Amino acid sequence: MNTIKPFLPWTLRIFLSVLFLFSAYAKLYPSAFFAITTFEMKQLVPLGFSECWAPYFSRFIIGCEIALGIGFLQPHYLRKLIIPLSALLLLVFNMHLAYSIATNTGGNCGCFGDLLPMTPTQAFIKNLLTIGLLFWLWKMISSKDQKVSHNFFIALSIALASILFMFVYVPISPCKVLSNGDIKTQTSANPVIIIDEDTSTTLSPSDTNPKIENPKNLNPKEKPTALETIYEPTKVKSGFEKYAPNIDEGKKLLLFFAPGCDHCQAAAKKLVEMSKNDKDFPKMFIIFMDEEPEKIPDFFEKAGKKISYTTLDVGSFWGVIGSQRDTPGVLYLWNGNQVVFFDGIKENEFDEVKLKKALKKEKL
Repeated sequence: MNTIKPFLPWTLRIFLSVLFLFSAYAKLYPSAFFAITTFEMKQLVPLGFSECWAPYFSRFIIGCEIALGIGFLQPHYLRKLIIPLSALLLLVFNMHLAYSIATNTGGNCGCFGDLLPMTPTQAFIKNLLTIGLLFWLWKMISSKDQKVSHNFFIALSIALASILFMFVYVPISPCKVLSNGDIKTQTSANPVIIIDEDTSTTLSPSDTNPKIENPKNLNPKEKPTALETIYEPTKVKSGFEKYAPNIDEGKKLLLFFAPGCDHCQAAAKKLVEMSKNDKDFPKMFIIFMDEEPEKIPDFFEKAGKKISYTTLDVGSFWGVIGSQRDTPGVLYLWNGNQVVFFDGIKENEFDEVKLKKALKKEKL
């Protein structure tokens, strides 16, 4: 028993270090910018942070987790600073989680991002157990046992370097604010790219009925079968037409993707394969989250086909798809009526078999 005891503090320190570093890594998985913006819009903005300030706070929090994770592996101010600050951070998190539990706010708490989804209750219990381990470690490491002269500069340098790393690794895009204080979205500034057989035309989002040469190929009118003519649902406004021209006309697929999202690329590839095997496959239109837009050409290369699209700033994107949904989003619309809406990578993820069945339905 006595031979095990000396190793116990270091075992706890390594475990806690891995826990905090894993928490930071998970918030940046699978794509750093995509993951961190999702964390901001789903966790921080609902707490009252503005879209301008949330990016600063998210990077600060993740930087602190990295600093604390490293801090457990060095001796300077471990008992006086690292352990107490770790417990304080977890207590702050638990205050938010307690509110989520009390208000019955379900879903992923975001503690480990999408890498390891946890409910608020699970995360609350996890934090309590971690605080217990921190207190145990604090008791075992007395000031007498630490035969090292504390150097505050080293502890401070670790913290500043970790936080600075986050701001350099995931740069913050400028937040444009109008004179009345409202955040300026990019919806009106971004073009709609209509793609037809590897050609593209740039249009203003306000041009819902653009005049272009060869409009028959650009917006083909599908010839309905007799059954479709009889059972075609009444046309309604889906609310998406200002983002996707003619999306409420006939059968369409509205896709919500992020250029750097691997799951989105996989869903797009499946949809392209389906379209090649079905001559009556609905026209597709993508609303991209404006994160890593330089990856859009690579996105289409992996998908196997170019698809008409537009991009929305992060805040507008989540406002359109809905904060309770996730990417990749695949929405099947028939005359503006929502037939089926797949989203995320969990129980409601995109299922090509279910989509084929929905497309074969003769009436809603």
